[in-house]
Amino acid sequence: MLQSIKQLYGEKLGASDGEIGKVKDFYFDDQNWAVRYLVADTGTWLTSRQVLLSPHAIGSLYEDGKVMSVKLTRKQIEDSPPIEWHKPVSRQYEEEYYGYYGWPYYWQGDGLWGGMRAFPILEEPPNFLPNGQAAATNPPHKRADVHLRSTQAVKGYHLQASDGIVGHVCDFMIDNESWAISQIVVKTGHRFTGKEVLIPTSKISRISYEESTVHVNLTKEAVEQSPAHDLSAFGAVA
Repeated sequence: MLQSIKQLYGEKLGASDGEIGKVKDFYFDDQNWAVRYLVADTGTWLTSRQVLLSPHAIGSLYEDGKVMSVKLTRKQIEDSPPIEWHKPVSRQYEEEYYGYYGWPYYWQGDGLWGGMRAFPILEEPPNFLPNGQAAATNPPHKRADVHLRSTQAVKGYHLQASDGIVGHVCDFMIDNESWAISQIVVKTGHRFTGKEVLIPTSKISRISYEESTVHVNLTKEAVEQSPAHDLSAFGAVA
């Protein structure tokens, strides 16, 4: 089932032993359009700190209702490697983060989540190290470029068709099991009176972060004639 990412912002997050904050953002891989991390705003619990949560720790979205269940303790999250909010997520940080929890690297293998996996692992981390020392569960390898982008940042980008600008990105539709973004929601026409249409991510050729633009292999007319966006058709959470 597909769900609106925009409607997940601000939703409560619950660890196995208490609430940990709210959903602030999502980082997705713009090469295969999988959400790699949920960004949690921990509020007053961890003052002035935001943390990344992998789908490995969450499983399916909304499996327990209005509180998104995280299969970690507050202590595990508190001791996880901190992120520098003003800097991009580096592969070096990801290796430290995945080593801390003992998860296999998602970037090794041909599957969406490493190897041949199409879904995040749902079990508790098998090799969690309470002292935060990385587990040697992944073989050394040459570091690849990281293509993680913020959904909050890309929201509002212009949509560049083959024959001109046709609208702007206003939402993303995510599969609630695989965490793959299969469609973007584009508002065409005027910002206040235009209509919203669905564009498959397979039609996106590239994202220009310098120009704040998403490029698609479609004409303006094809974009305008794309299926209308109707949240009720996806069973989205209101």
